[in-house]
Amino acid sequence: MNLIAHWPKTKMVVICVILILPGIKGADTRPVSLADIPKASSCSASEYRQFDFWLGDWDAFEGSSAAPAARIRVTSVLDGCVVHEDYQDTTGKRGQSFSIYDASRKTWHQSWVTNRGQLLVIEGNFQAGEMVLTGAEIVAGKKRLARGTWIPLKGGVREIGVTSVDDGKTWQPWFDLMFRPHQR
Repeated sequence: MNLIAHWPKTKMVVICVILILPGIKGADTRPVSLADIPKASSCSASEYRQFDFWLGDWDAFEGSSAAPAARIRVTSVLDGCVVHEDYQDTTGKRGQSFSIYDASRKTWHQSWVTNRGQLLVIEGNFQAGEMVLTGAEIVAGKKRLARGTWIPLKGGVREIGVTSVDDGKTWQPWFDLMFRPHQR
């Protein structure tokens, strides 16, 4: 009686692999680890680089002031997927933002938080050479729209903030910052 003819085919394949594989010249039979798997950058598309003009160690000047109002460090983190801002102004206000390109929605997203309990979530796109992000926040119990526009300029970056309390019909100045490389 031929016992092999009665075994299920999957058992035969497993037995063949176990018996033959070690005998193949050059076969690597060591276990595979995560380090063996090549890493692909999930944020390699050009859209993820649209906010890179803001990366740097900056002194921020409000309007025409000669003295810096804040120091801002903007870095690329998490394998180039996120733009992280660390903000510290001269009054003790500190804040951080995390900006990411959301490829599934083809939009930029930023979450801004401060040491004063403030949160601002804004979204938008890089358009006509500028990053424009808009969102809503609650201030004194009322909804307010906020829009930030980052403009790359020779020698720095300008960020203009405006707000609206009438759902965007009119906009009021909020802040106007000029980022220049930090002077040590």
